[in-house]
Amino acid sequence: MKRYRFVTPHRRGKWYPDLATAQRFAAQIGAGFMEMRSGRFFAYRGTKLEVQPA
Repeated sequence: MKRYRFVTPHRRGKWYPDLATAQRFAAQIGAGFMEMRSGRFFAYRGTKLEVQPA
């Protein structure tokens, strides 16, 4: 099972069991935001997605 988190130049997010949850909580660390109309995720510049393999 993979785990996902977003990392900014100054903060690291928690590990989440799926990408959708990681995207939903990305705004708390300033990594990006979910656009409500389209449901798309937009990461801010310098944000990286880390994936931890099982």
